[in-house]
Amino acid sequence: MTHVPAAVGASVPVSWSRHGTKIPDGAVLLSWRSTSNGATDVSAQLGLASGEVTLALWPNLCGNWVRIVHPTLHEVLGLHAAMSLAKDALRLANHLLDAR
Repeated sequence: MTHVPAAVGASVPVSWSRHGTKIPDGAVLLSWRSTSNGATDVSAQLGLASGEVTLALWPNLCGNWVRIVHPTLHEVLGLHAAMSLAKDALRLANHLLDAR
C-alpha cells in the first residue's frame, strides 16, 4: 500500500502481491494470518531503498483490526513522504552550492 486515508474509520486500500516480492520504496506490506484461537496476527513492513524494515507487530487482534493498524500506517507513510522531500531538498541545496 502506498496511501492510507486520513479518516480512521475509512477502509485501507490494499493490493495483493506474491510472497517474496520486493516491497517498493515507500510502500507498506501488511501480512496477516489466523491464529488457533480465532484471532489474527498482523505485521507491517516498510520498503526502503536499502531494504525492508519491520514497522510493527500486532498479535492476537480480534474482529476488525483496521482501526488498530490504521494510525501507524498513516503516520509512517506521512513520515516517509516528508523524509523523501527533505532528502530531495538537501540534494538540490548541495547541487546549487557546488554550482557556485
